[in-house]
Amino acid sequence: MSANAMPAKRRQGGSEGAGAAAKQKKTEQGREFDAKCINSIRCLGADMPFKANSGHPGAPMGCAPMAHALWGSIMNYAPKHPDWINRDRFVLSNGHGCALQYAMLHLAGYDLSIDDLKQFRQLHSKTPGHPESFVTPGVEVCTGPLGQGISNAVGMAIGAHHLAEKYNKKDLEIFDSYVYAICGDGCLMEGVSSEACSLAGHLGLGRLIVLYDDNKISIDGDTALAFTEEVNQRFKAYGWQTLEVKQGDVDFTKIVDAVLKGKKNTGQPTLIKVTTTIGYGSVKEGTESVHGAPLKAEDMKQLREKFGFDPEKTFHVEEDVLEFYRGKCEEGEKKYEEWQALFNKYSQQYPEEAKEITRRFEGRLPDNWKSLMPKYTPNDAPAATRNLSHTSLNASNKSGLKGEGNFATGEHGNKYIRFGVREHGMSAIVNGLFAYGGFRPFCATFLNFVTYGWGAVRLTALSRFGVLYIATHDSIELGEDGPTHQPIETIPLIRATPNMLMLRPADGNETSGSYAVWLENRTRPSVMALCRGAVPQLEGSSFDKVAQGAYVLQDWSAGNTGKRALLAGCGSELHLAVEAKKLLMDKGVSVRIVSMPCWDLFREQSAEYQKSVIPAADPNLARVYFEPAFPLGWERYFDDWVGMETFGASAPKKDTWAEFGFSAPHIANLALKKLDLPTVPEPMVTSHA
Repeated sequence: MSANAMPAKRRQGGSEGAGAAAKQKKTEQGREFDAKCINSIRCLGADMPFKANSGHPGAPMGCAPMAHALWGSIMNYAPKHPDWINRDRFVLSNGHGCALQYAMLHLAGYDLSIDDLKQFRQLHSKTPGHPESFVTPGVEVCTGPLGQGISNAVGMAIGAHHLAEKYNKKDLEIFDSYVYAICGDGCLMEGVSSEACSLAGHLGLGRLIVLYDDNKISIDGDTALAFTEEVNQRFKAYGWQTLEVKQGDVDFTKIVDAVLKGKKNTGQPTLIKVTTTIGYGSVKEGTESVHGAPLKAEDMKQLREKFGFDPEKTFHVEEDVLEFYRGKCEEGEKKYEEWQALFNKYSQQYPEEAKEITRRFEGRLPDNWKSLMPKYTPNDAPAATRNLSHTSLNASNKSGLKGEGNFATGEHGNKYIRFGVREHGMSAIVNGLFAYGGFRPFCATFLNFVTYGWGAVRLTALSRFGVLYIATHDSIELGEDGPTHQPIETIPLIRATPNMLMLRPADGNETSGSYAVWLENRTRPSVMALCRGAVPQLEGSSFDKVAQGAYVLQDWSAGNTGKRALLAGCGSELHLAVEAKKLLMDKGVSVRIVSMPCWDLFREQSAEYQKSVIPAADPNLARVYFEPAFPLGWERYFDDWVGMETFGASAPKKDTWAEFGFSAPHIANLALKKLDLPTVPEPMVTSHA
């Protein structure tokens, strides 16, 4: 070796050492800065409940590392364009910890100011006590009841997979978004999440990544009191990839690495169990005391001081943290612009597909869609309204789509989802699918089992999602199936729910009209109750008048007594009014028949229209309504009625109807008694030995 070689080698070695040291220092500085960002999020998460004197600081403080990993390193989002269709979706399933989500939306640059954070849980604020999609920019779904959010995320992932497979081209991949969710122990205890997550594994939804906040605390105390299962083993059995980060309070980089690993597995959804400390940094950390109550003033001060912040400054984020997230906002806007350029190129090469994508995400219906809806006359054969629905929907439970295969692993471009027997999970999933954008989902079950999914169905109405619930087997006509299958309270429950339409079509025209009502009401869901037995196509039934809620099906007939009877009903029983009309006309009574397919829409009509359909009370007028449901609010329009104030019974259909008064003679007699006219014989109930 020459004399000059040794110094050169030493200089090279020294340079390598200096480079490694610089890299190590930079890494340490990066970790320190990430910790600062995380602790800033923790403080904001504690500030909001403290100022409101209400809320849950523990989850935001514990979940802050996960939130920073997603919003600071992983997700694609564009705060100035919150409806960007290729954005990654984020769901906070443990919605009581929404101070975390509000903190992230504020930092990331969404339309949520520091003053909005200060109005946490106050009237008309953008920061309600649980996330509400129609209130806060950047919130995708309403996640109040636990388990709903993670189940919504399954629906969103279905949307992401479907659009990618249906519209992406080899040379132009315009859909590549992921769905991320944070959930807690409570979400995984609720049965709805089991239903949804089981299906997610079956369907191979690799675009879904869930971070499970394993803090071992619920409102009652240690989760060991009620929840000791091995969650990862359960999800592995569902078909999920399961990962674990054991020191989630401080091991930020491992959270990021786990999420990136999840993204690489495109054939399975991923659950990452992240062990954290609830209320990290509080003097009450790790206890249920920090779950559902604000921190004390002294604790708030020591928290900020512990994290190196000014103990006197609340709702304060230091400039370097703000600058970092402003940079993320700018990155997001750049990604949005790049995607727009990509979509413009796609539009030039695939114009029809681009038009369809645009139409779907703008919520516009296809041109001339109403002209395609089937119409009927009284000469058409009787049919069950569920079969008539099949025709309107192009379907069979009648709800399968012709020409569409099953949505399944490797076949995500298809539309028909086999939910199995999972009413609650199904309802939450379709909420997520609607929230994703570009879809008008429907799902189907028996009307009585809508209540199996009621936690999610109610959120459909609250969220203003135009989902359709097809509810077959809608009455006591089920006969032998008995009261477990016969809805009594379900119909008034749905009618009592704000922003929800209860539709009970009586025949083919009204069934088609009910579909039109659903499609034209994008911001409120419809429950369409359909019968199993065949019903006639009624004279006077109207496709268009369903939108008015109630209308005159057949107007006043001739009469010679000066007495009038108005007979009203809906659904599979309405044809009984036609039979009762004949009996009343034989007694000289003038009769009007009113169809009421949607009470909700009728109440929204003008007082003049309502009175034109159902006149005010009169001594010479009998107003009778009949429907196999609890008679809630019927006195508003009617003098007497046939309803259900008990559960049904198991018997042949004919006997069930007769037992509870659903016969033309009984309906006619209610009017005749009111008008002081002689009654007619009623059918006897068949008795079997």
